[in-house]
Amino acid sequence: MTTQHDPRPGAGLKEAVQRKGSFWQTMKAVAWSFFGVRKSSDHAQDVSKLNPVHVIIAGIIGAAIFVVVLVLLVRWVIGSGVAA
Repeated sequence: MTTQHDPRPGAGLKEAVQRKGSFWQTMKAVAWSFFGVRKSSDHAQDVSKLNPVHVIIAGIIGAAIFVVVLVLLVRWVIGSGVAA
């Protein structure tokens, strides 16, 4: 089965934004990418299903959670006296 390519500028982006991948699937894919382990077949499936806008939002949320966890960890280590 072949898909026709729309030659109009931005047509591919409009098509990608209309993908129906769930936000939970996107968060899971972004979490795996933060961890650095992903199967090639899963990556290919994500590329074809996930909405790029969701990926950007999930990446920002994931980065924010990562920074908050690091700050809390550092505060805990300093507060516990282990770092002294």
